[in-house]
Amino acid sequence: MPDGFFFSGLTARRDLRHLRQRWVSPLLRRILLVNALPLALLVVALLYLDQYQNGLLEAQVTALREQARVFAGALGESAVRTTDPDVPRLIAPVAASLLRRLTEPTPDAEAKLYAPDGTVLADSRQREGPSGTITTEPLPPPVDHGPFFRAVGSIYDWVLALLPHQASNTLVDLTPGAGGADWQPDVKEELRLNSAGNSRETAPYIRRTRDNRLLVTVAVPVERDKHTVGIVSLTREAREVDQSLYTVRMSILALFGLALALTVLLSWYLSLTIARPILRLAEAAADMREGHGRSGSVPAFLLRRRDEIGALASALSDSAAALWERMDATERFAADVAHEIKNPLSSIRSAIETLLRIEDIDRQRQLLTIIGQDVVRLDRLISDVSDASRLDAEMSRVSAGPVDVVPILRTLQELDEATRDDDDPRLEVVAPPGGVTVWAVEDRLVQVLRNLIGNAQSFSPPRGRIVARVRDLGLMAELSVEDEGPGIPDAKLEHIFDRFYSERPKNESFGHHSGLGLSISRQIVEALQGQISAENRRDAKGKVLGARFIVRLRKA
Repeated sequence: MPDGFFFSGLTARRDLRHLRQRWVSPLLRRILLVNALPLALLVVALLYLDQYQNGLLEAQVTALREQARVFAGALGESAVRTTDPDVPRLIAPVAASLLRRLTEPTPDAEAKLYAPDGTVLADSRQREGPSGTITTEPLPPPVDHGPFFRAVGSIYDWVLALLPHQASNTLVDLTPGAGGADWQPDVKEELRLNSAGNSRETAPYIRRTRDNRLLVTVAVPVERDKHTVGIVSLTREAREVDQSLYTVRMSILALFGLALALTVLLSWYLSLTIARPILRLAEAAADMREGHGRSGSVPAFLLRRRDEIGALASALSDSAAALWERMDATERFAADVAHEIKNPLSSIRSAIETLLRIEDIDRQRQLLTIIGQDVVRLDRLISDVSDASRLDAEMSRVSAGPVDVVPILRTLQELDEATRDDDDPRLEVVAPPGGVTVWAVEDRLVQVLRNLIGNAQSFSPPRGRIVARVRDLGLMAELSVEDEGPGIPDAKLEHIFDRFYSERPKNESFGHHSGLGLSISRQIVEALQGQISAENRRDAKGKVLGARFIVRLRKA
């Protein structure tokens, strides 16, 4: 075995062992990726709840604005001094008391009242203590769903900020500098937008604070007798929106977790049924490569599978069997060639050794004749061995084509008539007048016909008759060569196409046949996907009338 072949086999086995030791094979990673990618896209699509969140925020803003309008109407009616009809003014203590009472039903809200110059007149969260100190009550603590949900929400908000949005008044300010609960609107801008004759409403301010509060603030003017006497801002934490989003996201993540688990299990199953068997087949191929797997290298359970893996395993097993059969045939052929060459060489050596010892001229001439015959035999044997060894490679490279058999037989008949002696057997051709076309390689088909006709000539009696027939069998064409010789012993019909078959007529000149002609003919016919066989011709009483060789080829 060449060193390069040996070391490449070791490398292949080492790579296979490395793949088997890996917990996740490359094919499994690809299966997981292919299966998980649609799930990931589905999750992204489901998590993209922009419209859903906008709908919730719009409902929150509408409700908060209506509440702010109620506050502004109550303040305009109950907390305004009208001693000067042209310049009505807010009464701060009355407004503060009224504002606290209005916001008591909504503990997560904070209302502030601003004078036209921007001064804070009242804050629903501020309380005056017994000693006159002012304290501000904080908003209720934010709901904490844990670090996981905070991370999911942050990632969602970050991705959402990168995605395109439709024009909306409910965009959430996610910047680090977003205002908290003490954020103050631009009172002068609010007054300008809500001045007499301008019915335009200011946009709400929605932001996510550092402590993860989702705050919504709206501003509404406080009017009395068509005079704007102040601005009331109402801020509320949109806990309902966060809770709804939390519920939806958790449902989506739960479904995703379930789908991901099923995907992993199915991918692992596919890996066990696809990747591992393929790896096992690769190991079997490596065993065959190193010569360890002459038989049974492919596991039986893979051969029993009725899918593509089973087909691959069967193909590998059949290929291995064919390869070993070819190697065995090559070894037998080499042994047969050595044996056949050894016989004439031994005869030549013996004749030369004897020639050196004797002085009889007639005996020397006889020995030289034997040497000459053995040399002719060797030359014929080497030529046929060379032809047989090239035949497989040549037939695998050359494509078969349509070949009309009848003209070939007619040409061989004409050559026989031109070269035969009067006592030689005569060749006759019986064929349909229109010809019969088969799939073949013309040169090799001629070689088969010459071998069969030459074999019939060897065994035919003087002035005998050789008949080459061509018959159309529908999808197949049959070519037969019949002679009037002694026939073939029944016990040797199975072996007549073996290499170096040595059953020859007694009166044949020595060295003209190597015993490879019929074997080469069978090799050619089988390469053309045809069949070749031999049988004896018999009369009604069973007497042997001669031999018949039959070749069947596909019609073109």
